[in-house]
Amino acid sequence: MNEINHIFTERTSKTPQVDFNHHSGDLILSGRSIPENAAKIYEPLLLWINEYVKSPRKVTNFRLNLEYFNSASTIWIAKLVKALGKIEDPESVLYIHLYFDIEDLTEMNEEDVKHSIGSLIDNIGEIKISIGIKIYGTDKDGTVIKESTILI
Repeated sequence: MNEINHIFTERTSKTPQVDFNHHSGDLILSGRSIPENAAKIYEPLLLWINEYVKSPRKVTNFRLNLEYFNSASTIWIAKLVKALGKIEDPESVLYIHLYFDIEDLTEMNEEDVKHSIGSLIDNIGEIKISIGIKIYGTDKDGTVIKESTILI
């Protein structure tokens, strides 16, 4: 199998910073995601994940630290999560990390939280790995103030 390259791209005003690292198992999207052509940004990431799931780390951390993303990005992010759900090693764990402004998180009830993660999880399909959702409340500087974990 060929070595999977590390993907790193700086954020712009419309696209997220991408840091997908096969060696650490950390897959990070941060910033804003309102690209004019979402496929141009996300299709290479989906191809990368399709290779990654063939030889994943025991723990994969998919960090969605996006302050804002449009509906086209939502569709692609769901595709990325679905692809990560295809990891077949039953000893592997996938953590999906979601970051919210602490004020927004404080105002959210349990149904709001379920709705936020439900759209990501619902389309995974049959899974063979353990999945955990980590939810963080952050202040304006991005410092984590509150954290909770949901195991699926």
